[in-house]
Amino acid sequence: MSEEQLREPEPSADPVAYLGLLARGAAVEAYDRPVLLARANGAGPDALAALEHAKQLALRVRAELEGRRRREAELSALFETAHDLAGLRDLDAVLRAIVQRARSLLGTEVAYLSLNDPAAGDTYMRVTEGSVSARFQQLRLGMGEGLGGLVAQTARPYVTESYFDDERFRHTRAIDSGVRDEGLVAILGVPLMLGSQVIGVLFAADRRARVFEREQVALLGSFAAHAAVAIDTANLLAETRSALAELERANGIIRAHSGVIERASDVHDRLTELVLRGGGVHDVAAAVSEVLDGSVEFTEGPLPSECVDGHATRRGDDWVAAVSAGGEVLGALVLHGHPGLDPVDQRTLERAAMVTSLLLLARRSAGEAEQRVRGELLDDLLDAPERDRRLLKERAARLGTDFDAPHVVLAARVDRPDPPTDPHAPARDGTLPPAAQREGTERDGADRQRLWSAASHLAATRHGLASARDGGTVLLLPLGPGDTAADLARQTAKHLGGTLRDPVTVGASSPVGAPAAHPGAIAPAYAEARRCLDALRLLGRSGEGAAASDLGFLGLLLADTRDIAGFVTRTIGEVIAYDRSRGTDLVRTLDAYFASGMSPVRTKDALHVHVNTVAQRLERVGRLLGPDWQSPPRALEIQLALRLHSLSAAVAQ
Repeated sequence: MSEEQLREPEPSADPVAYLGLLARGAAVEAYDRPVLLARANGAGPDALAALEHAKQLALRVRAELEGRRRREAELSALFETAHDLAGLRDLDAVLRAIVQRARSLLGTEVAYLSLNDPAAGDTYMRVTEGSVSARFQQLRLGMGEGLGGLVAQTARPYVTESYFDDERFRHTRAIDSGVRDEGLVAILGVPLMLGSQVIGVLFAADRRARVFEREQVALLGSFAAHAAVAIDTANLLAETRSALAELERANGIIRAHSGVIERASDVHDRLTELVLRGGGVHDVAAAVSEVLDGSVEFTEGPLPSECVDGHATRRGDDWVAAVSAGGEVLGALVLHGHPGLDPVDQRTLERAAMVTSLLLLARRSAGEAEQRVRGELLDDLLDAPERDRRLLKERAARLGTDFDAPHVVLAARVDRPDPPTDPHAPARDGTLPPAAQREGTERDGADRQRLWSAASHLAATRHGLASARDGGTVLLLPLGPGDTAADLARQTAKHLGGTLRDPVTVGASSPVGAPAAHPGAIAPAYAEARRCLDALRLLGRSGEGAAASDLGFLGLLLADTRDIAGFVTRTIGEVIAYDRSRGTDLVRTLDAYFASGMSPVRTKDALHVHVNTVAQRLERVGRLLGPDWQSPPRALEIQLALRLHSLSAAVAQ
């Protein structure tokens, strides 16, 4: 027997022969030979069928063994890649190894990896394996161009059997020239992902048409995941080195300022202890005074705009740190007689102001329940004054309010003007767009809440009561010795306006007797305060405080009138309607006519028009208002209506 026959035995007609073929890893073609031999030897149909069945089983076993060997090779390559990552020293070396293994396992002629350049807004070749074209190796692609651009846009793998015949990609001259120089035809690209962000693409390509199997796409995706980890690890190492360098510099600064830091730590410990044992704002001021070696006090009231941005601000020889929360200024910590203050001490003062605001907010939270009780008592006085007077007095006593002293009822409202913005400009019929209406409603609700909060705090400090009502706030405050109702209204408007940093208008009633003896007098007094508030707003005195007795005849008239709009409509309504529908200027002409002593000549000078124009307009007014419109009684009514119309228009703006 020859040496060749010893190496490869003759095929047998026995199905067991396939075990030998499997054992020596014979080629696929060798599995046909036992069947052919049996057929040549005259084997029967049953024997041939048995051999054919054995052949199919052997081929399936061979395919399974081949698949396992391939998976073992893939797992070995992935393991080696993971091992490279564990000992990462050179990012380029790791990426080259990944690309080489991908090319080897997929059996492609070329493999390459591109990375995105956010600064340049494109992507560039980072590593290539098997490439022969210098132009291809230096290729830079615009984002969204070519197969790689589609992968980057969708974060999904894409494969093409013939790149130049595939219309799914945006072909450009630069990309097509590079691909043509390299001779590539079939290309598979998978994304390099960091979280949900695509940072590049890993490619495998052949210079002939080919179909990439699903397992090959998954394998290249695994290599892409390793490549992304390598890049992320390298970036993290770079950031770590940078952070270590920054830490070294920070340690130097800390060592250089250890004394200052220790002092700041002492302040922190003291402030923490104060909060834990329930200390107050004056305790905070005392502690900071000792640490900063100066005099620190807490002050209430409004602050200049430059002192409310959260930073300590120098004012002369003093330093001021605002105590604020949610845009509301609660007061300030003032360090007196300390013109020189280093940044750490400034931060100490600012931190103390923050702790003070927390203490005040905690105190306010604890007092909100009391404020609600105060509001309920005032609501009962306004809505149900017939309740048992003894019980009302007892409830007031528990709140620290003396119902045997004279009080004043005040009506307050925020009068912040609307900014003139085009998107919210009113329509020709005077209505606002829905968006402007919603914004105005939300702003009004926030204003009412802020006003109620500030008024409740003021009422608690003044031993009074406060409640939200009629779009504003009503307060019942005791009248101090020597104070008048107007004084109390002005003080309240100033205090609330400074706290809210928006104009607050306050109308006051005349002093009422002891609420314990006259609970039924509170509701009429509130109505008087409301009329005074309305009068102030109609007179253009928003943001002020006054009592009804301060406003004179016109103020009392405006406050008491229940149907001002009806009076204006009845008197000059036809003229106003004529102007609105025709775009004329009759109302202004009437104003100028009466202001000029009913002289057409002086009227035309005031309006800068011809005297004939004045005459024509007055003739039109006569037809609208009647022939007796210039008689003294009618003229007086018209002038008053013109004044009321002007004031109402000013308030509505």
